[in-house]
Amino acid sequence: MADSSGDNSVNGGLKDSLEEALCELESWKAKVEKAVDMKARLLLEKLEEADSKAMAQQEMMVAVKQQDDCRREFQSNMSTVQDEVSQLSQHKQDLLEKLRRCRAEMEAKRAESTALKQKFKIVTQVPDTEVKFLAQHEEAGGDGSQPIKGVFTISQIPAVALRGGQALITFEKENVASQILQTSRCSVSCENSTVDVKPRRVSVDSAVKFQINIDVSRKDLDVFNIPPSLPEDRLKDRLEVSFSKPSMGGGEVEKVDYDKTSGTARISFLHPGVAEQLAMRGKYKIHLDSDVKVKVGPAYRYQLNKFQTFSCSTKRTVLIDDVEDVEDEEDLQDHLEIHFQKPSNGGGEIENIRYISEGKALQAFFCEDQVDN
Repeated sequence: MADSSGDNSVNGGLKDSLEEALCELESWKAKVEKAVDMKARLLLEKLEEADSKAMAQQEMMVAVKQQDDCRREFQSNMSTVQDEVSQLSQHKQDLLEKLRRCRAEMEAKRAESTALKQKFKIVTQVPDTEVKFLAQHEEAGGDGSQPIKGVFTISQIPAVALRGGQALITFEKENVASQILQTSRCSVSCENSTVDVKPRRVSVDSAVKFQINIDVSRKDLDVFNIPPSLPEDRLKDRLEVSFSKPSMGGGEVEKVDYDKTSGTARISFLHPGVAEQLAMRGKYKIHLDSDVKVKVGPAYRYQLNKFQTFSCSTKRTVLIDDVEDVEDEEDLQDHLEIHFQKPSNGGGEIENIRYISEGKALQAFFCEDQVDN
């Protein structure tokens, strides 16, 4: 009996152990299946990641290729731009050089123009002359409408610029001046010293001579300083009305020419004489928006005729150069005159002498009897 119960106990224990082992086996099977599923899922994810990686690598290769293409295109464009910049820079330098040459040429032309203007410049003032009416002279035609004619001949006086330390000496005879010019240097004795001077030929500027013909109208009057306060048509009407009033010295107006740009007008009267009387006044009152005083003057035409240029030479005048100021101006001029008047020094009778000291300058003019044209 004891043995039977003992076997039952052993069998019962084995049975329990077996059941536990089966349970543990099922547990491990479930874990293995789960691990297999996870492995399969991981492998699938790995394959998907590999595809993504391959696609990303392809995209990266495409991007790298595009980057290389862009770099090459950029380098090509940069090279082209640099070439264009270099060409533009060279073109700019060429233009600057051309501009410099043009400016230098313009300055040279301007200096030449200024020299020519100064050379042929004629400055003169025509003095006012008092006139007196003596008698009336009937001109051909009888209506008095012929213009007043005037002819003026203008001749430029030859001149030479005299600088400080120079003297001009005019001898009475030409052969004396020729003898002095043959001497390279002359020693002039002063009070306490000797001055070495150099005789030179006088270079006289070219001169001009011309004739001006002037025709002064008896029927036309020029009006100046007209304010542009009205439209052009209305202003012309006001001018005609203002200059038609006999009470103000006007007369019947034939025509009005108005220039808005310069603010001037030309009034043509029907009868001669009105314009002359108004021109003598110098001013005239007209009515625009209000009363305005304007300047009036004769209407004239002028023409330049017989324009001539001529060069001049001096045979009796000598320029003395390199004169040092060892004494005052008057004393030094006296010593120069004494020296060049002595026949022993090759000189002779002096007609005129002028010396100026350093720091001064003047313009010396020559009369026609001293200049051979």
